[in-house]
Amino acid sequence: MADYGTSRPYTIRAADFEPGYLALHRSGELQRRAEAAIAALAECTVCPRDCGVDRLVDKAAACKTGRYAQVSSYFPHFGEEDCLRGWRGSGTIFFGMCNLRCVFCQNYDISQAEKSLEVGPVELAAMMLELQEQGCHNINFVTPEHVVPQLLEGLTIAVEAGLRLPLVYNTSAYDSMESLRWLEGVVDIYMPDFKLWTPELTLRYLKAKDYAHAAGRVVKEMFRQVGPLVFDERGLAKRGVLVRHLVMPGLLDETRRVLAFLATEIGPDLYINMMDQYYAAGKVSVENYPEINRPLTTAEYREAVQIARQAGFRLDERRSAGWWG
Repeated sequence: MADYGTSRPYTIRAADFEPGYLALHRSGELQRRAEAAIAALAECTVCPRDCGVDRLVDKAAACKTGRYAQVSSYFPHFGEEDCLRGWRGSGTIFFGMCNLRCVFCQNYDISQAEKSLEVGPVELAAMMLELQEQGCHNINFVTPEHVVPQLLEGLTIAVEAGLRLPLVYNTSAYDSMESLRWLEGVVDIYMPDFKLWTPELTLRYLKAKDYAHAAGRVVKEMFRQVGPLVFDERGLAKRGVLVRHLVMPGLLDETRRVLAFLATEIGPDLYINMMDQYYAAGKVSVENYPEINRPLTTAEYREAVQIARQAGFRLDERRSAGWWG
């Protein structure tokens, strides 16, 4: 089930769309940013953890990632939002070792366990090009917060070799403002989570007390850069921001606070996916975090949807059969 907060339709013809990074590539700016971002790894503040370690010599701290990115898998993904997956899939590249430590993570083996393969820029570029060759509608970077320099480094190679797909930046929203400056004009579609609001709860469940402060700044900056979602005539997203909010059992007050912030600071032009797929995963058990060791109820999800409507977001279910025409 997926609901998108909608306002008015924004459309662009597929034939008129060009990914933003192509103009930056032609001017030489994309290469300059990649080089600057890689140099910044020498005293890493790529994410809000601000570890300050020298990743250029392969030292690692919170993200357990040194000079090169770790990739757990890449493939055409048909489980994303309709406007991303379309009929040929979203070309997802799953980076390992997320910079958050969500205790309920449903991708724990990917995001926190050290089971990923280290890849250099040429290999990362080859993954992007392979996904394009398979017919994917976009390249979808999943949990890339800690590897933005490596992402840019690989992208410069992929563009030279013919990459032309829109880029999706699929993030927890625990990003640094420095990374977002590097990404301006590069990313076409930002898809941040906005998980929780209260510092005590973000510390308990995400292991980041400053999460909401960071995520709030990040989502506002993303919207400044690319604005509301823009679709082509086939319903595929080409540019803009889509926020995901996972509704969690017993935490509807967090939903209220997150949506109130988004409604006040950005407004109903922001698309929102109210996600209902929470289940006890990761480190959640009867012994650990028993208060969220249960499924989300239908009544809780319905109340969350009503909260979204009351915050000013119109909800529009778009996963019905035949949506693609």
